[in-house]
Amino acid sequence: MARTRGREGGENRAGAFFLATLILWLLSVLFEIAFNGRTELLSVLAGCCFYQAANWVVRSRVSRDPLFVNTAVSLLHATVTSSSVVFILLNLWLKDGYKDIFEHSRLVGATWPWAYRALCFSCGYFAYDQWDMLQYRLYSGWIPSILVHHLILLICFTLALYRNVTINYLILTLICEIHSIFLHMRKVRRMAGIRDAKSVVVKIEWVLNWVSFFVARLAAHVFITAKLIIDASKFEKGIELPLALFGMAGMNMLNIGLGIDLFGAFKREMWTSKSNHRRD
Repeated sequence: MARTRGREGGENRAGAFFLATLILWLLSVLFEIAFNGRTELLSVLAGCCFYQAANWVVRSRVSRDPLFVNTAVSLLHATVTSSSVVFILLNLWLKDGYKDIFEHSRLVGATWPWAYRALCFSCGYFAYDQWDMLQYRLYSGWIPSILVHHLILLICFTLALYRNVTINYLILTLICEIHSIFLHMRKVRRMAGIRDAKSVVVKIEWVLNWVSFFVARLAAHVFITAKLIIDASKFEKGIELPLALFGMAGMNMLNIGLGIDLFGAFKREMWTSKSNHRRD
């Protein structure tokens, strides 16, 4: 009993800490808009409002289960964001070709068309999702990895938006949302009761899940990290390189943990399906 109370106390302290950081983040954004005239940051607030509105629609029309609602909105974000990234890169290719697309000055100092707005909108989602998880206690542990992940992204994204640097780098990191689509689809599918690993739909989903994990998440983030290290001498003195390396280190560690969890889920689902078929 004492151990349970200690765990709950630790989670409450973690929740209070992350709520405080979220409030400070919001005050910072509002200050930039109101006192520094950064009206382009209104897209961040638009992202918050859009995904909160989606939350209300799912909650009122589909299900009131907090986990289902959160997962459904996360699936919407992954779809919108990955589509935006593909659109930005496709538009860039049609306009300028892929020549020098990964050149340092373009990734750090330039901003591709629609990239700033897309990053603002996605930043708004992570703030919304942090609030939703805190509100409904959709986390566990003294140091919840999902809340740490969102805090790292909010810090990196917001500072980049304030300084208008490394926007294109961050857009490239969002390619991982292609994999997030299949992660969230799996959760929605399981909550809907579709768990037969022998079915064609589930098999295709797992193939797409693994392919997108290795290509759109793991390989993409390793490439970006390597690019940062190779071009380290080209960065000017300041916070950009240390912050970028810190952010990517955190994301790569989370990707490794995600891969381990994904493999465990894959084994459990396959084993459960085999056991059920043996009983039949």
